Amino acid sequence: MELYLDSANLKEIEEGFKLGFLDGLTTTPTFMQREGITDIDGTIVKLSKIVPVLQIEALGDTAEDILKEAKRQLALGLDKNKTVFKIPVSLEGVRACKMLRNEGLLVNVHLVYTLQQAYMAMQAGATYVCPLVGRLQDQGHDALALVEQCVDAVEYYGYDTKIMFSSVRTVEHVRNAINIGVHTITVPLKIMKQLTENNFTTVGTEQFIADTRLMTVRVKEAINGVNPLVQADTNITDAIVKMTEFGFGAITVVNKDNSVLGVFTDGTLRRIISEKGRDILQKKLSDLTFNAPISVEAGALLNEAAGIFKKTNVDTLLVLDNGKPIGILDIQDMKS
Repeated sequence: MELYLDSANLKEIEEGFKLGFLDGLTTTPTFMQREGITDIDGTIVKLSKIVPVLQIEALGDTAEDILKEAKRQLALGLDKNKTVFKIPVSLEGVRACKMLRNEGLLVNVHLVYTLQQAYMAMQAGATYVCPLVGRLQDQGHDALALVEQCVDAVEYYGYDTKIMFSSVRTVEHVRNAINIGVHTITVPLKIMKQLTENNFTTVGTEQFIADTRLMTVRVKEAINGVNPLVQADTNITDAIVKMTEFGFGAITVVNKDNSVLGVFTDGTLRRIISEKGRDILQKKLSDLTFNAPISVEAGALLNEAAGIFKKTNVDTLLVLDNGKPIGILDIQDMKS
């Protein structure tokens, strides 16, 4: 199934065709007017140079007028093998379709709302026949049934015509088009961007990324570069201020020789105030009793750190490099 972008927004068009696999662009005077375009010819020429196939409007009161307009546009420098002229279905429109096809030009007969209209376009040799699904559904019609009937007619009678599913409003429309077996679909960029989205895919991808990180990133690469150290003779109130300045819920307490005394955490703070009261805030860190800090080596993989977090149920790990504290690994650093 051919996939076309339906737009006249240059930024959207450039973004869409970066995908590398779109078959072409459909656009309309209405799209151009909404974008504030006044130089229609200049826009058409510009678009023709950046898309594989360009489908543009050829309007006129008579078949001869339509043919004349198509030739005028070709004279701007368009490639007839990469340009499809869109013609609204009518008696003059299908007559123009036959005339353009006789001259080897490509034609999309569009604004199709009935099977009879589609039949006349097929009989006239239209390269594309384009029912407008969204607009038909807005009017309460069974648009999907019409598209399916058009596809069946092409296959049953052997017409050399592609049915284009257009006026796409939802992702569900794209699924409908695939199920029906249309030959071509033209989709707004907003809808196209949603076609690869799925919550289960997102969750699975994030899990793969997280697990890969655990197996490839070392602890020293995950810490934020801040080494929150305070001397053991610091009073607890000042230590709390330092903890805030460092932006951690923990600080490493070291002796004068920089050996590690312990790790002071916000959990430690709550515990000692509960046990000793507010007066404890005037004491020094060296007056406290510290358990041996739970640590991890700087060169260890995050996978090892994850195991320690799980086993000990703590939120921070002291990071050591040859016995010297170089930082603190927060459990949130595992998700960065």
